[in-house]
Amino acid sequence: MTLPSLPTDRATPFDPPTGLLAVRDQAPVHPMTYADGRLGWLVTGYAEARAVLDDPRFSNRLEAGGSPPLKELLAVMPKEPIPAPPGYFIAMDDPEHGRFRRLLTGQFSTRRMRALEPRVAEIVEAQLDDMERAGPPADLVAAFARPVPSQVICELLGVPAADRGPFLAAADTMLDLGRPPEDRARASAQAMGYLAELVVRKRAEPTDDVLGGLVAGGELSDEDLSGVAALLLTAGHDTTANMLGLGTFLLLRNPAQADALRQDPALADSAVEELLRYLSIIHIGPIRVAKADIELGGHTVRAGETVTVSLPIANRDPSRFTDPDRLDLTRQAESHLAFGHGIHQCLGQQLARIEMRVAFPALLRRLPGLKLAGPPEQVRMRTRATVYGVHELPVTW
Repeated sequence: MTLPSLPTDRATPFDPPTGLLAVRDQAPVHPMTYADGRLGWLVTGYAEARAVLDDPRFSNRLEAGGSPPLKELLAVMPKEPIPAPPGYFIAMDDPEHGRFRRLLTGQFSTRRMRALEPRVAEIVEAQLDDMERAGPPADLVAAFARPVPSQVICELLGVPAADRGPFLAAADTMLDLGRPPEDRARASAQAMGYLAELVVRKRAEPTDDVLGGLVAGGELSDEDLSGVAALLLTAGHDTTANMLGLGTFLLLRNPAQADALRQDPALADSAVEELLRYLSIIHIGPIRVAKADIELGGHTVRAGETVTVSLPIANRDPSRFTDPDRLDLTRQAESHLAFGHGIHQCLGQQLARIEMRVAFPALLRRLPGLKLAGPPEQVRMRTRATVYGVHELPVTW
């Protein structure tokens, strides 16, 4: 059976699209027709997903000419294959990718990320103070889920507090596929212009932050530095913000699990891994292009064909996770693929873990009566966005 496109319609907010669940047990690799009419492949098996993400014969380069799995992506992708913008290293293969990754690894070391944990806790508590002062009801996304990672990544990049409001507003517009293309282009130009100015300021006056460290290293051009900063911003706040919003929604719909985490903060580590596995908010991709003919899951993927890995289904593969459709915050789910796998595995995953490990228990502790402020079916889901989540989450306490 050839899938007509990537399924996106969901029966429930927290489970993968029903079309993906329907094919999960049929085969780990499925032929699929992409938005531009070309035939490609959808990978739903855990082992096959790891194989694709770990195989250098599958390219992540923009100029490889991958097919978009959704028509919304077709509308925003360039008509002809082009190289990745300066600094946008996640759309490069080695050796270019490795050069950027090497420079950034030290800036995102586990030791440095752990040293940030007290500051993350201060930011979380300050946001909760603001929520309590304002009183219920509140939109948890606007009041908590988005401000926390936004402040953390801005401090990491060294964006002055006075600049953050307009900068983050432009970044949010840039990432919203539902906005008109001209609005997204204007916001992108605004955000990139600001980052270019920020790099110039840091060259003139060095700062002790990630972007300042990269500037001081002297190995990257101003264009590369601006591109890296933009990538870190989008990857560093949009993903974690959606995990905090969607994860809270899930916990409120599973009160026994929420109570367990509230009563035992030591559960936070396993709870975060399980929420990452269960929700898998990177739901459109990763996308790769075969550089050679490759055998995969009983099929031959021809050179030039596009392969889309479905992380929501790979992370629900019963051959890897027992009873995978059940939420269990005590599960040892560290082997999930929510952060990807291989050389492109998320660089900031330790920071994201710290933010969630601090934020979820603090939210449940400080607001023990937290509950939805309206019917759950009225919560608007980001089904067509590049990162899955909730647009708003009305809550009270």
